[in-house]
Amino acid sequence: MTTNTFGTSAYGGENWSQRTKPHRAEIGSIWRGGQIDSEWRHLKSVLLHCPGDELLAAHDDPDSIQMLEAVDLPKAREEHQSMAALYTSFGVEVIEVMPDQPCLPNQMFIADLLVMTPEGAIVARPASTVRAGEERWVARQLAQLGIPILRTLTGQATFEGADLMWIDETTAMIGRGHRTNDVAIRQISSTLNEIGCELITVDMPFGTMHFMGMLRIVDKDLAICWPRRTPHATVRILQERGYQVHFPPFEDDQASYRGINFVTLGPRRILMVSGLPKAQSFFENLGIECHLAATDELSKAAGNVGCLTGVLSREMADGV
Repeated sequence: MTTNTFGTSAYGGENWSQRTKPHRAEIGSIWRGGQIDSEWRHLKSVLLHCPGDELLAAHDDPDSIQMLEAVDLPKAREEHQSMAALYTSFGVEVIEVMPDQPCLPNQMFIADLLVMTPEGAIVARPASTVRAGEERWVARQLAQLGIPILRTLTGQATFEGADLMWIDETTAMIGRGHRTNDVAIRQISSTLNEIGCELITVDMPFGTMHFMGMLRIVDKDLAICWPRRTPHATVRILQERGYQVHFPPFEDDQASYRGINFVTLGPRRILMVSGLPKAQSFFENLGIECHLAATDELSKAAGNVGCLTGVLSREMADGV
């Protein structure tokens, strides 16, 4: 038995091996790849939750759980499974959250429960008591996958992932509103600054849900914004950074809301809600390739393709 430990590897001796690679360089080896630095590069993996019996809670009083109408569970499950199959057909890896049952009725809206960065995930903290705790199952799945979690929000912070968008490789924009507050913005800004990124804050109009509903980015130089609701600063910053900003012919109706609730699969290629000929024609006239998912039943829960999809990874600027 060794009696003198000085000079052994455990105490920094000759056989000590110093860890020198930065955290980002270890993603893909020690850590599973889970990174984004854009909203438009090739989509590689997504996190989904196919609704289960928790959705039956919508039958008695949909508004009490933030839904628009009662939802037929078998139809909703069929639509969700078809959407997942579409992702798989595009070569996108689909990972299920698989929460322990029973879970909460809005668990399927995974986009709200996390946001990815160039170095890992920030776990959200939903603002409503109706959704408090949904993030737990996402955090568990991230840990099981080996995706690094850079931050979970603390104190009085509330934040939903659909309020943050990447506008370039080192800049994110966040919408301050009734779901994302100043406490969360300060915490997220601090975390992004630590990995060399900047956070720009804009104010959301009263009575709106998420920033995702006002801004979608489909290519390095093409953004879609909601007319008369997208913050002025958002449009100007996008234009200053070389984006063409286009405004669909929106009305204050469900069809318009569904039209912008899409997921970018890759440059000028999207997965959008089916049955919206005006929106589809608008996108196609911009040279956007549209793939369609039927979500009529899921729409009754006040969300759609974009809300249902937690983006885990995209191709990075360096080609990784």
